[in-house]
Amino acid sequence: MAQAEHYDVVIIGAGQSGDPLARAFAAAGKTAALVERDAVGGTCVNYGCTPTKTMVASARVAYLARRAGDYGVRTGDVSVDLSVVRERKRAIVKDFRGGTEHRLETTDGISLIYGEARFTGPKEIAVALREGGERRLTGDVVVINAGARPAPPDLPGLADTPFLDSTSVMELNAVPEHLLVLGGGYIALEFAQMFRRFGSAVTIVQRSGQLLGREDQDVTDEVLKIVREDGIEVLLGAQAQSVEGNSDGVRLTVKIDGAERVLSGSHLLVATGRRPNTDRLGADAAGIALDKQGNIIVNDRLETSVPGVYAMGDVKGGPAFTHISYDDFRILKANLLDGGRRSVTDRPTPYTVFIDPQLGRVGLSETEAKAQGIAYKVAKLPMSSVARALETDESRGFMKALVDTESGQILGVAILGLDGGEVMGALQIAMMGKVPYTALRDGVFAHPTLMESLNNLFLTLD
Repeated sequence: MAQAEHYDVVIIGAGQSGDPLARAFAAAGKTAALVERDAVGGTCVNYGCTPTKTMVASARVAYLARRAGDYGVRTGDVSVDLSVVRERKRAIVKDFRGGTEHRLETTDGISLIYGEARFTGPKEIAVALREGGERRLTGDVVVINAGARPAPPDLPGLADTPFLDSTSVMELNAVPEHLLVLGGGYIALEFAQMFRRFGSAVTIVQRSGQLLGREDQDVTDEVLKIVREDGIEVLLGAQAQSVEGNSDGVRLTVKIDGAERVLSGSHLLVATGRRPNTDRLGADAAGIALDKQGNIIVNDRLETSVPGVYAMGDVKGGPAFTHISYDDFRILKANLLDGGRRSVTDRPTPYTVFIDPQLGRVGLSETEAKAQGIAYKVAKLPMSSVARALETDESRGFMKALVDTESGQILGVAILGLDGGEVMGALQIAMMGKVPYTALRDGVFAHPTLMESLNNLFLTLD
């Protein structure tokens, strides 16, 4: 058996928190082993944010090109060469990943090891190397950044049916004739709208009675209206019963209002959830506690049930967002290297759903405020009352903000509209600085910008 190599820190997974943590340890004069099973950059760079938003951009160009006549611009027929879209996506991913890989390989103190890691003891790891053989590692600190992957449901016939997930759907080289989408969360909606704009017929099959289950009903109702306006068929309360198919197409049987219906499509995208990559991690050998979904259980400082072993990012459950993973890195850097005592307590969870128009969200929803018994009032403004949205002819959606009745502080916002994520970010800054809504109501903002609409949004409270 090979002798174990010892490091100040061993990090499993070179995602959006593993990479900067390794570099932070190296900058502090410490040694770091960074083990990566697949590709540096993690889900975000390789299969998530970067490739999907690259393809969303292509879909938006196709959408605007088809609408050119609305702006007095003459164009011919619009078609999409998905192979070119795919190659553009691949090139950007390669560039992002290559830059990260170069930084890691040229940083003194970091050993970048490609292989699959498994625990053999609390701080002992065996790595099955990609090129063959094995290396054994130990660390004063061990950090797990192993991420998550798509989790297909237990649907009869699915194992024998060709289907797409959020990774493989981006590798298609031709636009599907009819894409069936199983799921109604943000991943499902982004791909559904994207492929509709590429030219596919699209049907969404959602088990519950609404899309985007964590959102307020008025938000989901407006999202539903928007995607249906875009020509997407949406079936709510549709329970998938079974599926069958081959390379020529799929047949999905669903039950709606007690009656069965068979949907036929050329392709099936399964976007019903993700699972943590802990099943081959050897957590039992280390004594690392998992919850019933397989997520690593951590405390508010990201430490597992084993002292000195931490987890970051999607592998620990909770909000599966890159910015949350990156903040996990900042917490561990502060606590392990800088003598701090940071925690996840009261950390905000902003996010943007990259449908078009975008949905930017931060803070409390109205549903959550009611459940907590908070006294609040609602400021709401349709995007059709926003000058910038009208001038660009993109006036779908609305702005919504919850304000504490007594203090005037902004409790949460939902911006479903043109550049909704950016407007949400501006409001988040106000929330962070405890700026009362009246300051935004009375602020002088450049005309005509989306920010200026905050005057009118908060005037609705007067």
